[in-house]
Amino acid sequence: MSADHEEEKILLVDDNPTNLQVLLQTLSGRGYKLLIAKNGDNALNIVHKVRPALVLLDIMMPGIDGYEVCKRLKDDPTTSGVTVIFLSALDDTRDKVRGLETGAVDYIAKPFQAEEVIARVETHLKIHRLEQALARRNRQLEAENEHILESMREGIVGINGHGKITFANPAASRITGWEAAELIGADAHGLLMPRSADGAIRPREETALYTTLSENIIQTVEDDVFWRRDETSFPVDYSCTPFMRDGEADGAVIVFRDITEKKRHQDALQDALDELQEQKDKLMHMSRLSSMGEMASGFAHEVNQPLTAINNYAQVCQRLMQRDPINMESLRDGLEKIGVQARRAGDIIARIRSFVKKPDHCLQVVDCNRLVQDVVKLAEVDARHNGMEIHLDLAEGLPAIKVDPVQIQQVALNLVRNGMEAMRDMPEKDVGLWVSTERQDREFVRVSVIDRGYGLADDADHQLFTPFYTTKDDGMGIGLSVCHSIIQTHGGVLNFIRNPEGGTTFWFTVPVAEL
Repeated sequence: MSADHEEEKILLVDDNPTNLQVLLQTLSGRGYKLLIAKNGDNALNIVHKVRPALVLLDIMMPGIDGYEVCKRLKDDPTTSGVTVIFLSALDDTRDKVRGLETGAVDYIAKPFQAEEVIARVETHLKIHRLEQALARRNRQLEAENEHILESMREGIVGINGHGKITFANPAASRITGWEAAELIGADAHGLLMPRSADGAIRPREETALYTTLSENIIQTVEDDVFWRRDETSFPVDYSCTPFMRDGEADGAVIVFRDITEKKRHQDALQDALDELQEQKDKLMHMSRLSSMGEMASGFAHEVNQPLTAINNYAQVCQRLMQRDPINMESLRDGLEKIGVQARRAGDIIARIRSFVKKPDHCLQVVDCNRLVQDVVKLAEVDARHNGMEIHLDLAEGLPAIKVDPVQIQQVALNLVRNGMEAMRDMPEKDVGLWVSTERQDREFVRVSVIDRGYGLADDADHQLFTPFYTTKDDGMGIGLSVCHSIIQTHGGVLNFIRNPEGGTTFWFTVPVAEL
C-alpha cells in the first residue's frame, strides 16, 4: 500500500456484530486503521476524537440513526469534511436520496459484495485525499495572498458596481488613516477622492473610477490627489481596473501609491538640475567673455577706425563752418560720412553686446545662413589679425532652424577661431577657412567649419569634448566641452573628421523648425 494510504482511519458503524466482523475482514490488511462503533452516539464521539477520513455508516440503529449521525457530522464545521458512505438494507430509492441529501457521498446496499465495498472505499478515499490536498493548497494560497496584500506598499481597494468599497488591504488603511472596518461599505468617491488638489469639489462623473465603472475600461492616472481621514491630501499615482464576473463588469479595483516621497525627490532633482543649468549658463557666459577678451585688441582696432574717421570728418566740418560763405553741400557730405562711420562703430559694438549678453534660453526660429554670416562678421576682425580669409559656402533654400541664436553663435565662433588658430602658423593659411551649411536630412541642418591646420592628436577621438582637455599651452579646455553641451541640449550632434588633405572639419547639427 502506498504512503498516501498509510494510517488513513476508517470508522465502521453498525449495531450488528456480524456485519462489523464482515467489514473488518473485507478491509483489513489494506493499509487502513479500522475503528468500530456500535451505535450513533459512540460514532459521533469517535469522529470528534480521531477525525477519520471515511465513515461506513449503517442507517437502522437504536437511538440515533445513521441519517441523524450524518446530519450532525455535516452540520459541525470541525467534522464536515469527513466522508460518509451509507451501508443499509434499505433499498428504496427514497432512502438512498435521503441519505445523499444528509451529506453522504455514496450508498451501498446490504447484503454487500466485498469487491464493491473495497472499490468504493478506495475511490472515495482517493477523492478525499484530493479534496484535502486542494483545501491545503487553497489555504496556502490564501495565506500567501494575504501576506502579499499585507506586505504591499501600494494601497488596494475593491469597489462594487455602486462605488462602495468592499475590500481594503493594510496599506490602504495605513496610507489613508482609515481603519479597514471604516473603509468597508464607504463610498470611494466621497471618502478618497472628493476634492481636487486645490480643494474644489470633484464631480463624480469626471473621475477615473466613474469611467471604469461605466465604460469597463482600465484607467491610469498620474500625479492626482487622494484624501486622508484627517482631511489632508496626498499625491498619488493610481489605476482603476474593471472587475469582471461571468463576462460582465461587477466593480473595480483601485491600486494607488503615495508619491509624496517621489515628488520630494523630483523637486530636489529639479532644484539640482536648475542649479546645474545655472552653472552651465555661467560657464557659457564666461566662455563667451573669454573669447571676446582674446579678440579685444582686434575689436579695439576695428572700432578705432570709424572713431578716427569720425574725428577727422568732424574737424573738416568745423573748418567748413568757419568759411564765409559756408559750403552747405560739403558740410552736408561731411555730416553724412560722420553718420556712416558712427553706424559702423555702433554695429560692431552691437554685435559684441549681443554675443556676450547673458542668455535667457530663448528658442527662436531663425535663418541658419544669416546666423552664420553674423558669426563671420564677428570673426573677421580676428581673421584680418591672423592674415587669412573666411570663405562662406551657404546652401540655398535651407529651412529655418529653431535654436537659441546666442548659444549657436557661440559654438560656431568657437569652431571658427579654433580653425584659424590651427592654421595661423601653417603655409596653407592662404587657402583660408571655409564655413558651409547644408541640409543633412528632414530634421536637421548641418554647419561645417573646414580648416587646413595642423590637425588633431591621436588621442583626441575620445577626449576632445571632455572638460579640461586641451592642446593649447594657455587653454583651459572648456570651449569644446561647452559647445558639445550646447549642441546636445538642442538635440543635435557635434563631431569632427580628419581631412585627407590635412586639417580638420568640425561639424554640428541643429534642428529644423516645425512650420
